[in-house]
Amino acid sequence: MDKGVTQIIYTRNEEQGTEVDVKEVLAKVYAALKEKGYNPTNQIVQYIMSGEPLFITSHNSARSLITKVERDELVEELVKSYIDHNFKEI
Repeated sequence: MDKGVTQIIYTRNEEQGTEVDVKEVLAKVYAALKEKGYNPTNQIVQYIMSGEPLFITSHNSARSLITKVERDELVEELVKSYIDHNFKEI
């Protein structure tokens, strides 16, 4: 895979048969948490670790949105993004 190309990971929401862009979900959830005055990083980590949706605000439908994505897919996107950002030379 070309390092200059951003990979978009889609997951299928089985209930509705629609595809969800994991990056977009994370961006919207992050923004909603920030708007409500939460520490978005801590809240998202707590959600990923526990699976408890109450760590995510319902503001702007963030809770509903994040539960459409499997937690392992969230971790995969976050790790990939971190590696792409920090290890470009490797």
